[in-house]
Amino acid sequence: MLNLKKKTHNDKDIELFLKNNENFAARRYNYFDLKKMTNSFSDNLGEGGFASVYRGKLSDGRLVAVKILKESKSNGEEFINEIASISRTSHVNIVTLLGFCFEGSQRALIYEFMPNGSLEKFINHNSSIAERQLGWEKLFQIAVGIAHGIEYLHQGCNMRILHFDIKPHNILLDKDFNPKISDFGLARLCPNRSSIVSILGARGTIGYIAPEIVYRSVGHVSHKSDVYSYGMMILEMAGQTKNIDVRVDHSSENYFPDWLYKNLEQNVELDLNFIVNANEHLRIKTMLIVGLWCIQTNPATRPSMSRVIEMLEGNMESLQIPPRPYLFLQSRELAHPSTFELSLAFSDIHEVEQ
Repeated sequence: MLNLKKKTHNDKDIELFLKNNENFAARRYNYFDLKKMTNSFSDNLGEGGFASVYRGKLSDGRLVAVKILKESKSNGEEFINEIASISRTSHVNIVTLLGFCFEGSQRALIYEFMPNGSLEKFINHNSSIAERQLGWEKLFQIAVGIAHGIEYLHQGCNMRILHFDIKPHNILLDKDFNPKISDFGLARLCPNRSSIVSILGARGTIGYIAPEIVYRSVGHVSHKSDVYSYGMMILEMAGQTKNIDVRVDHSSENYFPDWLYKNLEQNVELDLNFIVNANEHLRIKTMLIVGLWCIQTNPATRPSMSRVIEMLEGNMESLQIPPRPYLFLQSRELAHPSTFELSLAFSDIHEVEQ
């Protein structure tokens, strides 16, 4: 009975929210429309802990991705977050929300279709795919595009949007491999362009969560939390750690950011033997240094996304190596050098929600 009352309460809250925001550009569909556009959900594009995604087609012929949300304790919040935040955006590096469905227990979001899927599949586990299909110049341009998208969320909207879940899986690639930020289920809107927010518990994905979200003594939770997540992601993009020779036994003694600092501080030429020319070497080295700036432990010492773009697009020779984040001191407790997780006392948990 308690769950039923809670569910009814959530439904009323969502319906009230939708009624008060009828000026959304996204169109409201019913469940029958979803079945029709997806051919009865016949083409599954992927499954997640909280949603299933299907290929669909609108009546005008446009391909779409239909995200069916599963039942969960935060389903109502995530549904509202997605609509409230992404409906306020219009940017080349933000995925477009075309419609939604809220009918009984059915909740769905309809997005423009991204034929190349997520960035995650091009940089995770098999870096040869990224090198062969994307190329290192394209990876760099993807990193720049993502930075522009986050800068827009932080500075370009009427109300600042904090994403709180920047990671490769939430970066979608269009037919030309241009990146678009997706999945705003954990996003927070900041009225009056404020940045510091109060959240209950941690939110995000392990390996990309900023330390202040877990340890409040580190600093305030703000737009700099997205900067941290972005830094971890471009380190992962640029590092391609399985291709980097750390010259010993690939054990936890060689946590990748520690290895980077050691070589950069000693001005040792990085053994990026998978880079084929000097320009690509500079691109990747730039991403590594910018990434290290973004993952500084103290949020105040991280650059803004505007500054990140300046560093990426500027002269690499002028970049200074940042100080080593003090949370790296515990990095040898990690199980593998290629994971970009701070030692935050987490085990096999993949998602942390409010």
